[in-house]
Amino acid sequence: MRHVPLGRTGLPVSRLCLGTMTFGLQCDEPTAGAILERAAAAGITFLDTSDVYPQGGGDETVGRTEEILGRWLQGRRHDFIVATKCFGAMSARPWDRGLSRKHILDAIDGSLRRLRTDYVDLYQLHHPDATTPIDESLRALDDVVRAGKARYVGCSNYFAYQVARALGRSELRGLAPLVCVQPRYNLLFRQVERELFPLCAEEGLGVIPYNPIAGGLLSGKHRRESGPLPGTRFTHPFAGPTYQERYWHERELATVDALRGLADEAGMSMVQLAVAWVLANPVVTSPIVGATRPEQLDEVVAAVDKTLDSGLKARLDALTHEYRWGDDIR
Repeated sequence: MRHVPLGRTGLPVSRLCLGTMTFGLQCDEPTAGAILERAAAAGITFLDTSDVYPQGGGDETVGRTEEILGRWLQGRRHDFIVATKCFGAMSARPWDRGLSRKHILDAIDGSLRRLRTDYVDLYQLHHPDATTPIDESLRALDDVVRAGKARYVGCSNYFAYQVARALGRSELRGLAPLVCVQPRYNLLFRQVERELFPLCAEEGLGVIPYNPIAGGLLSGKHRRESGPLPGTRFTHPFAGPTYQERYWHERELATVDALRGLADEAGMSMVQLAVAWVLANPVVTSPIVGATRPEQLDEVVAAVDKTLDSGLKARLDALTHEYRWGDDIR
């Protein structure tokens, strides 16, 4: 597994990042441990989580994913680059959410406790917070870095103008700058190419996109005539509604059908084609890949060694060009 710098920082990260939001609801702790072992054996050393995970839970489950990851990391913390995030509600208390100074400082301490570590390598704002001035959030992040509780800071699900403003305010006030972004990005969701990616290229920001295979739709295993397969993210009681809203539409299903032919021509699986396409974008640092079973990682890891020739890349871009235009980041 190759390692590449995270944006303009000196931090090397593996070309793939393991996402963990399935740990604790979509898969149990023994399965999560097996997935982590499989990823480590493949050379994936970059792990991403969030204090609010597992996805689809409530007040009774928040923090469970970090706890699972923390137990697994015991004795090997320094073998991995660990990233986590804050924003989501951690309790019913109104101050246990968002990006206020209080919540960020409380949240990092909670994450470190659950992860059983003194620091995280990357601490990210999970979503924008319209109720908190950006200067307040950036100052809190700077204090987190100065206290040695995080090495770098970044953001997730931010629009380009929000990232640009945060960079400007950090520079003006001499605060720790955002070094990377975490957007949703795949063949069926390309809006971030229009403004966010050019900004990242110009500012030297790392890009660690999630959903590279669209929650599994780009694996090709789902068929429109039979509906979403049981036991997948599209039918899971917690994650299912989110993924169906994002991707289970006639337009997306028709595109997947067309992509099957291109994958066959290229001699790749659908998963390899989808991940190789994301990796082919020069601004992308390390796509975040997830799993609910260890063997699901094998095809994804194989995509790192796949190269799209210019003709195939152009055909994929043309086929999915309409997905560069949309009205939200869902």
